[in-house]
Amino acid sequence: MQDFEGKTAIVTGGASGIGAAVVRDLVARGAKVVIADFAGDHATALAQELGEAARPFQLDVADAQAVEALVDFTVEQFGALHLAVNNAGVGGPSAPLAEIALDDWRRLIDVDLNSVFYCLKYQIPAMLKSGGGAIVNMASILGAVGWAGSSPYVTAKHALLGLTKTAAIDYAAQGIRVNAVGPGFIATPLVESSMTDEARAGLAEKHLLNRLGTPEEVAALTNFLLSDKASFMTGAYYPVEGGYLAR
Repeated sequence: MQDFEGKTAIVTGGASGIGAAVVRDLVARGAKVVIADFAGDHATALAQELGEAARPFQLDVADAQAVEALVDFTVEQFGALHLAVNNAGVGGPSAPLAEIALDDWRRLIDVDLNSVFYCLKYQIPAMLKSGGGAIVNMASILGAVGWAGSSPYVTAKHALLGLTKTAAIDYAAQGIRVNAVGPGFIATPLVESSMTDEARAGLAEKHLLNRLGTPEEVAALTNFLLSDKASFMTGAYYPVEGGYLAR
């Protein structure tokens, strides 16, 4: 199935976890992809694995000039930009709201929210030059509900949904679709390496399906939304969360 043949994509946070699953699926389906990640060595390793269809790009997505350079690099390398997955993000410290350090608040909002604005700001003009495109912003189930001790993250993900809706409204008539995906707790390398078996089991129990999701399950929904099969879908939030939000 080569439904992305002739398309060029950017995936931020594309070197591992959900981002890497999105990248691999896009390339397998014919796209050319720029793998943008703070971990430049990991982005390079994945690009080498995937061959000529992929290019690495190291950046801090909280730097607007770096994001602009990323879009310019993509167009220089592949001639156009048609698709984007704004997936980069951080989790931040866990503490009650009044105990959150100001620097921690600012950094998380910069990475998880402001960076998506920067991405949209520079991706959209490039897509308009290419005749339109599709964008997926990676939100979270915590864009729909709260979570104790995570006020910066929850705030950023809630705001991301409003940003997604407004971008979709602004550019629908010009052929650009913008949606958000809301993963539940996913078995990424970070989760696997940073949590005990007991802690992972506790997270799994919060989902009706009694397990964590996989990066590939999130990638499947994400890339469906990028595809022409989702041509009547824009401005919406699509959870992929094993029934977490049904409780």
